[in-house]
Amino acid sequence: MERLVMDRVYALYPRYDEKGLELIRSAYGIASVALKDMTRSNGQPFIEHPDAVARIAYEEIGLSAECIAAIYLHEASRFFPETDIASGKFGKDVYTIVDGLNKISTINPKDTRLEAENYKKLIVSYSRDPRVTILKIADRLEVMRSLDIFPKLSRERKVLETMMLYIPLAHQLGLYNIKSEMEDIYFRHADPEQYRAITNKLKSTERDRQKLMTQFIEPLKQKLSDEGIQYKLKVRTKTALSIYKKMQKQKVPFEGVFDVFAIRFIIDCDEDRAIEHALCWKVFSYVTEEYESDTKRLRDWISNPKPNGYESLHITVKNKEGSYLEVQIRTKRMDDMAESGLASHWSYKGIKHEATLDKWLTAVRYALENPIGSEGDPMASYYEDELLEMPTKEVFVFTPSGELRKLPAGATVLDFAFDIHTNLGVKCTGGKVNGKAVRINEKLKTGDVVEIMSGKNQKPSQDWLNIVVSNKARNKIRQKLSEAEFKKAADGKELLSRRLKNWKMEIEDETMAAVLKKLPYKTLNAFYAAIGEGELDVADVKNMVVEIRNAEVPAVDQEKKAGGILKERNNNNDDILVIDAKNVKGIDYRMAKCCNPVFGDDVFGFVTRTEGIKIHRMSCPNAARLLDMYPYRIQKVKWSDNPSTGNFQTGLRITAALEPSVINEIMDIVNSFRASIRMFNVSENERQSTYEITMKIAVPSNLELDKVTSQIRNLRNVLKINRM
Repeated sequence: MERLVMDRVYALYPRYDEKGLELIRSAYGIASVALKDMTRSNGQPFIEHPDAVARIAYEEIGLSAECIAAIYLHEASRFFPETDIASGKFGKDVYTIVDGLNKISTINPKDTRLEAENYKKLIVSYSRDPRVTILKIADRLEVMRSLDIFPKLSRERKVLETMMLYIPLAHQLGLYNIKSEMEDIYFRHADPEQYRAITNKLKSTERDRQKLMTQFIEPLKQKLSDEGIQYKLKVRTKTALSIYKKMQKQKVPFEGVFDVFAIRFIIDCDEDRAIEHALCWKVFSYVTEEYESDTKRLRDWISNPKPNGYESLHITVKNKEGSYLEVQIRTKRMDDMAESGLASHWSYKGIKHEATLDKWLTAVRYALENPIGSEGDPMASYYEDELLEMPTKEVFVFTPSGELRKLPAGATVLDFAFDIHTNLGVKCTGGKVNGKAVRINEKLKTGDVVEIMSGKNQKPSQDWLNIVVSNKARNKIRQKLSEAEFKKAADGKELLSRRLKNWKMEIEDETMAAVLKKLPYKTLNAFYAAIGEGELDVADVKNMVVEIRNAEVPAVDQEKKAGGILKERNNNNDDILVIDAKNVKGIDYRMAKCCNPVFGDDVFGFVTRTEGIKIHRMSCPNAARLLDMYPYRIQKVKWSDNPSTGNFQTGLRITAALEPSVINEIMDIVNSFRASIRMFNVSENERQSTYEITMKIAVPSNLELDKVTSQIRNLRNVLKINRM
């Protein structure tokens, strides 16, 4: 067993010396015994977690053997405090790190009220060694990489904690690679469609970036060779979230973000600062001689490195085609440090007390003790990108047992009560927020711990509708206030259903909407209640249905006659042009049914074997697979400059509160634009108290589609709307 442990440690951490490997072997042996019966959420051995965290600390950050040993001892001793770690004689540093990690692991996010500054204060009070913080961030990175193994509720909680606590912390400490990766994982879970669209765009334009880099270096090759400068070129692409934030901030499409990528010179030379600086400035001079530079965007972090040790020259230049390129110039040592931070020069390289490392660790400690972005924050003036903004549309609060609940912004104690359970909401008399007694209309803030007070004789009143903001609470209150009407409506619905069955008739949703337009009832519920009370005769409803259907027949015939218009228009290339393919005029192409592109969407073509070219949206769920596996069959396409005169069918999926009027409201919005409903299906989700609506509509362009979806999204009872 001991031999197997030693072989595994040698295989995983070959860079450490014998002393370091022996330290890790002892710690790994203790952890493997203590954790042998523990598994993760996916059923795999729990030891895989400290293994993965240790690999991050070793490969991506470059921490010492003491830190790797501390990771294993921390996991063993936090689950089993009786574990004897003293027998390993690991040294004072290791014990200090383990103690700090164990204390931090006891922090419950509700104790910090999910505020990054409170969280950092606890880290400072629990840790006497800055390496503890770095290891905690490495631990969270591994959790984010393994996010799919956790249950949905746990996954959402970890994503929220990462966004609000760990991403700002990694940013402040200069761990930019880790911060960027956590942001992208957050983005993939928070907004999968936007993430897909941007990453697919990056894949589809990868060859263009490589071509730009090749063209850029060509006129510089000889000069650099004559000077004997050894270098490597690398294209550094912004993360999907960074691009998305720029698109939102500048209000431009993907193509409008001109610094999507940077060309990086990595110079291979001796690690002598005088030589390194001279070579970086020499390369800089050659670049600016050849290309027009924007001196306002010059960033000299060689003469004045950032507090976290970052060194590089940044300049923006314009090539002969007028494209702007960001160029970064640094040496191999500087690049290693930028990728992994100064921690990469830890003791395994024999640098025990390097001045720059000590300076960085001092900066880490100082950063933890000062609010992010404050005058005391040593990195405040060096932030290049804005941090993620806190969510403004939701608040996140805790139950007394620590369960996390998400509510709309402006939610009150009464909203929280209904979110827990309808019966608790109905009987709610007030609550305690962070231990303080409050009324039912008290507004909640992210991080609050809320306890509900109830009374047997409490009943909802009309005023409650002015207190709550969540759809669930509002619907349940209305339901209780309108029980009589609901009873009549149920009777009326049953009567209509029975008579329709006798007549062997069915009323489609579109026809029902048309019937309601002819009547004075604002909601479907009121319509059924009128039938239940005898105010509206079922026979009159039947006559209206027959009349509406007779009026629809000519329109249906007309649509059938026009069925071939889209294909004919496509074959004539009126609406779409296939670029870079002059000799394929008239080739057959069609819209992919998996994503239903609409005129104006960001699209690409995929050459099929039997069906010509299929046009897909960039945000299509299948786009990533096609771009990865068949790049040689991808055809660039664009829409013609002339607006479309035809109709494109697309699907919408809508989640709405269980309020019957919302169906009418959605139909009214569609009919108020240049759009028509081709299919409309509604199902009730009683557990969530929602309608699940799927519909197909025909629109002339994505501009008209955006108008429709925007108006539907703004409806009070609509919770979510997505394209299918």
